[in-house]
Amino acid sequence: MNFERDENQKMIAQMVRDFAEKEIRPHMNKWDEEEFFPVDVMKKMGDLGLLGIYIPEEYGGSGMGYFEYATVLMELGRVCGGVGLSVAAHNSLCTGHIYYHGSEAQKKKYLPKLASGEHIGAWGLTEPNTGSDAMRMKTTAVKDGDDWIINGAKNWITHGLSADISVVLVRTGELLDSNGVSAFVIEKGTPGFSAVKIKDKFGVRASETAELIFDNVRVSNDNVLGEVGQGFKQAMQILDGGRISIAALSCGVARGAYEASVKYAKEREQFGKPIAQFQAIGFKLADMATEVEAAEMLTFQAAYLKNQKLPLTKEGAFAKYFASEVAVKCGNEAMQIMAGYGYTKEYPAEKFLRDARLMTIGEGTSEIQKIVISREILK
Repeated sequence: MNFERDENQKMIAQMVRDFAEKEIRPHMNKWDEEEFFPVDVMKKMGDLGLLGIYIPEEYGGSGMGYFEYATVLMELGRVCGGVGLSVAAHNSLCTGHIYYHGSEAQKKKYLPKLASGEHIGAWGLTEPNTGSDAMRMKTTAVKDGDDWIINGAKNWITHGLSADISVVLVRTGELLDSNGVSAFVIEKGTPGFSAVKIKDKFGVRASETAELIFDNVRVSNDNVLGEVGQGFKQAMQILDGGRISIAALSCGVARGAYEASVKYAKEREQFGKPIAQFQAIGFKLADMATEVEAAEMLTFQAAYLKNQKLPLTKEGAFAKYFASEVAVKCGNEAMQIMAGYGYTKEYPAEKFLRDARLMTIGEGTSEIQKIVISREILK
């Protein structure tokens, strides 16, 4: 495995870094304060090819791989975890599910608009009463002739309110039957399909979160992704790739916190010299730098396996678990290094910490990752 960035990856990293500095950094605190989802910025990223990164060009995507995808999320995370989360959810969950499991007709219908940013995508698995215990989902789809009638609700859904296209997992069989869940693609405006914004989140506040509500939503059999009953297995495959997304985003948040800490430690003086020269601070920076590098290597290892179409359940969990915990640690250490200033919104430490905190929860908690890892190593 060669993790050295080639020229194309370097160009992509610089492009995203320049975009983030120009289009995101000047506004991110205002978006965070107001819980504002910048749809116009998302669409600009669509113009740059960042909303269909690994989607083949024949479907309107950029046709790149997971190294490039991880690089994009790392660069966005350095600036704003909320915007990075939106790009991750759009790419790996909604768009990715249709690409990997949709029919040719579904791919041609939905992927070009998702990849271009004309449409925003959402993905729904979690429900108000079922998070990690997804097999107990209560949202159901009942066959009615050539149609399906969907009832229930999904919770904590990124882009749930603004999404033009939503991929949702619902029960079409018996409770706890792994072959009793199916995936449906539902378009905004379908009668009975609505969303309510979830407000007052702790972090990633520039990423919209909502509850999806299904009240006798009628959809055609053409809206089923893949085979009926295969939705849960599809979701587990999608989440394997989704762990790379959160790992990469976590690396970005962690590196952003680390870089801000280095800058502050060089400028802040106490006892007649920059605090970076005190061993207590220098050791904190050394730990942060080492753990960020390690998290990136684990993430690129998982990306390599994804590119090679090799199994990555264990390695994806390695990356997601370690990188998300490192992000929280780096955010916390950044606040400690900046001390009283770090506790204010005038300095970036508190936002990095708040954004990092979701990474240990979303797309499988750290505890779930340890379950996945332990099962894999004990096979």
